[in-house]
Amino acid sequence: MTKQGGKRRLGIGGYSAPAGLSWRDAAGAATAAGLAVVLALAPLSWGILIVGGALAVGITLIRPALGLGFLALLVPFGSLREVPLGPASVGLAEFYALFVIAAWCMYMVAWRRVWMAPSRLWPLFGLLVAAMLVSITQALSLSYAVKELSKWLEFGAVMLCAASLPNAGERKVVLGASLTAGIAAALLGWYQFLRGVGPEGFILFGRFMRAYGTFRQPNPYAGYLGIILPAALALIISYWPWRAGASWGERVLWLLGAAGVLTMGPAMLMSWSRGGWFGAAAAVLTVLVLRGRRAAFLTMLAVLVLAGVFIVMELGRVLPASLVLRVTDFTDYFTLGDVSDVVPTPANWAVVERLAHWQAAERMFSEHPWLGVGIGNYEPVYPAYRLPRWPEPLGHAHNYYLNIAAETGLFGALAYVLFWAGAAWQAW
Repeated sequence: MTKQGGKRRLGIGGYSAPAGLSWRDAAGAATAAGLAVVLALAPLSWGILIVGGALAVGITLIRPALGLGFLALLVPFGSLREVPLGPASVGLAEFYALFVIAAWCMYMVAWRRVWMAPSRLWPLFGLLVAAMLVSITQALSLSYAVKELSKWLEFGAVMLCAASLPNAGERKVVLGASLTAGIAAALLGWYQFLRGVGPEGFILFGRFMRAYGTFRQPNPYAGYLGIILPAALALIISYWPWRAGASWGERVLWLLGAAGVLTMGPAMLMSWSRGGWFGAAAAVLTVLVLRGRRAAFLTMLAVLVLAGVFIVMELGRVLPASLVLRVTDFTDYFTLGDVSDVVPTPANWAVVERLAHWQAAERMFSEHPWLGVGIGNYEPVYPAYRLPRWPEPLGHAHNYYLNIAAETGLFGALAYVLFWAGAAWQAW
């Protein structure tokens, strides 16, 4: 290193850098040059991914709160790029969630300040995690247990970051990103439904296809939309954006909410997921009821009117028989009972398959009522509890309450119910 004109200069192999250039500047220039070479040689899709990823990483390091917005955009599309890791595959969303958590921690260390919103949920979440940890003592597969436990810990960390967002502006950014992701997922479902894109088992009426997005199955796809749709509805009924004094950000957010309702509502129907329909309907009703007493009365009145219209149209054979059957055949879950000896047919397959997995979970709980078979271990122990005609574990019991009871026992099931009851109470 030499001095010239009162300024330091870097000497590398006889080369003298311009005055005032530091090692950090040189490293940045070298990185930019390397990135330019990679972008020039990489395919267009990879180039877009690299540039977008670099921008997201940079913004997240500067403002970790905004990283939650990028994470929301990745959630419905994170499975497009996955890396096998033990018994699981890890997608972009999981990797980015870990990065957001790390960036948040680094941000707090740098500012020497801890952002942690006080909440009664944290002790309840800690109780749930404790029940899961204790259940590991019963686990047949430690790798499956660690995989599932890591999901819950990641969920808790992201929940903590989201609850600790420092200002309303950043919360609106995250909400807008979630709505944008929901709209994109819904439009993908529209394309699959109308263009008939998907596996043969998803064909509807001989010409359409059940919408499934990037989730590989219609049910989790509908479940994802069922989370975003009520938020979109709550947004558009909470205020009118063209009132005096409304900001452009509020107007954009309201328009995203309206677009979300118009796209995600039909996409829910296109998924043909009865569980998704019922869940979304319950969530929408909750949103409307919580608007106040008058809104609650009008909502209940509307429900009664719609139920009456449905009954009249069914009696008059106006509604498609397939739709009526899809909505009403859930009663079979309460009338079939033990399905050990039931022969599956195309007509009863969906119902009997679910009941078979429910019974397997019930058997697990009966033999391990206190601590369960171990968190995440439904699949490894399934062969010992399955019904004769149902060898495939599917990875879950088709009912998460039964699933969590089978894996973590009575203590875990109670902790799970308490956690979500606490979340509902806090939201109220």
